[in-house]
Amino acid sequence: MRKPNLPSARVSIRHTSRMSEAPQPPHRRRAHTSTRDLERYAGLFAARTKVMRSSAMRDLMAITARPEVISLAGGLPDTSTFPPQSFAAQMTRIAQESAADALQYGPTEGFEETKDCILQVMAAEGMLPDPDDVIVTTGGQQAIDLVTKTLVDPGDVVICEAPTYPGAVPVFCSYEAEVIQVECDGEGMRIDLLEALLERLRGEGRRPKFIYTVPTFQNPAGVTMSFERRARLVELARLHELLVVEDSPYGLLRFGGEALPPLYQLDGGDFVIYLGTFSKILSPGIRLGWAVAPPPVMEKIVLGKQAADLCSSTLTQYFVREYFAEGRWRQYVEDLVEIYRTRRDTMLAALEEHFPAEATWTKPEGGLFIWATLPDYIDTGDLLAKALRADVAFVPGQAAYIDDRGKSSMRLNFSGVDEDEIREGIRRIGKTIDEQVELYGALTGEQRLPVPRPEAAELREENVLPFRKSGEGSG
Repeated sequence: MRKPNLPSARVSIRHTSRMSEAPQPPHRRRAHTSTRDLERYAGLFAARTKVMRSSAMRDLMAITARPEVISLAGGLPDTSTFPPQSFAAQMTRIAQESAADALQYGPTEGFEETKDCILQVMAAEGMLPDPDDVIVTTGGQQAIDLVTKTLVDPGDVVICEAPTYPGAVPVFCSYEAEVIQVECDGEGMRIDLLEALLERLRGEGRRPKFIYTVPTFQNPAGVTMSFERRARLVELARLHELLVVEDSPYGLLRFGGEALPPLYQLDGGDFVIYLGTFSKILSPGIRLGWAVAPPPVMEKIVLGKQAADLCSSTLTQYFVREYFAEGRWRQYVEDLVEIYRTRRDTMLAALEEHFPAEATWTKPEGGLFIWATLPDYIDTGDLLAKALRADVAFVPGQAAYIDDRGKSSMRLNFSGVDEDEIREGIRRIGKTIDEQVELYGALTGEQRLPVPRPEAAELREENVLPFRKSGEGSG
């Protein structure tokens, strides 16, 4: 039998040598990237990349995905509550009855059936927009991006709350807006300060492109704008012919108090652009949100959407349609409200037990977040690094500001983990805070030992309004 031709050792060595000289895949070269390598690309970057900021929540995702970490950081709804059998049945119906269409492109504005579902959600809060004024977006985050892309040129003024949604900050920075933040208190954005700001800008010949607000169960503070302030904000928008962008992911997640009319309802859709999402009442994984805007603005938003991704996911739009067709979506939201109310109460009790008496925090009537403020000498950015070593995470308050404010504050999420994890997570953060308080006392000689906490679980009244007056610290 003839033997097969086998490569000689010399050939093998030569082949190996050539392989070592061949270009390596990116993941093999990345670790060896030098400053000189980076400089090769520096001249190619757009100028806007210099002002882009990362998202504090996204930065934490890789860490908080570890099973040992208790994450009080993300704005995560509890998707484990969604019935698996319903999900299976809905997807099965799509596969059996609509597979070809569900796997195809869809209209940029979204399917009419999806808009019908959106109109049901908005009707639950007293709004009845024209379907032609609605566009389906890839999550609520894209809605913010599209509105900003449509309206903002570099240097344009955008007004928002202080603190504001941390995910909006990178968007505004990416489009090189000049962001001016208006202080909040327990009733939301201070409209008296907004009026003074608008007058100052008017005197300078500058017109803000829009005012961005999360008026109901605000992210990150959890506070809700009062009716009087809502009415005055809409009045100011008409008076100055300014657009207000109302971001409302949490309106149906109310635990107590009276429901207030959305800004869109008060305005009628002339000067208020409304942003919503299915992320908090169904699932963030389906990546579906929406925007409602006056026709001239919507026309430009549609063009921006076409350039961004052509259309939102057809498959997940079909899923939403099947989900709403079952007629149980309101009951599911009500079930979520009960779960989140219990978790909020658990977190409030844990804060009372484990945080120092100098700390303050909000008591939200709905939504997903509590905003806590610590003594001025504690930097929550540094505190986070130490808390992560104890396998617990939160969002530092500075992520909710454009400037250096918020250093002593933090955003805490109570919806994404169960009661036991909330108690343990707050205990770990509290222990880390105590260590910082003791260290501060040792370094300064001041008596800053943790103050004994009240035995009663009843909330201290001062904890409702943690926002300091201007000049009283960086929180």
